[in-house]
Amino acid sequence: MGKKILIIDDDPNIVTYLEDIFQDAGYATCKASDGADALAVVKAEKPDLITLDLEMPKEWGPRFYRELSQDDECSNIPVIVISGLSGNKYAIQKAVASFTKPFDREDLLKVIKETIG
Repeated sequence: MGKKILIIDDDPNIVTYLEDIFQDAGYATCKASDGADALAVVKAEKPDLITLDLEMPKEWGPRFYRELSQDDECSNIPVIVISGLSGNKYAIQKAVASFTKPFDREDLLKVIKETIG
């Protein structure tokens, strides 16, 4: 496995789907089911890229992103928003890209390849 992608989403079906897409494309994966747990996973796993849902039960995606961007170790990790919310591209302005569920897997993989190889 090459580069590692952290999947942050509270929907286990989406997590499994993304794991399958990423692993089939040669990426390693790790996951967090909520923004509250995700920062610890980031520090332990040191992913090359993060996919982030916005609406999660304990901690909302933008709050996690704010914490991530304030941490010197983690602030340069690129983030791709994948959310069911309309207008999600405005939630995290510095995100590499924003996708609305359902999304096109080829478009997502293209952005990932352009971002981390």
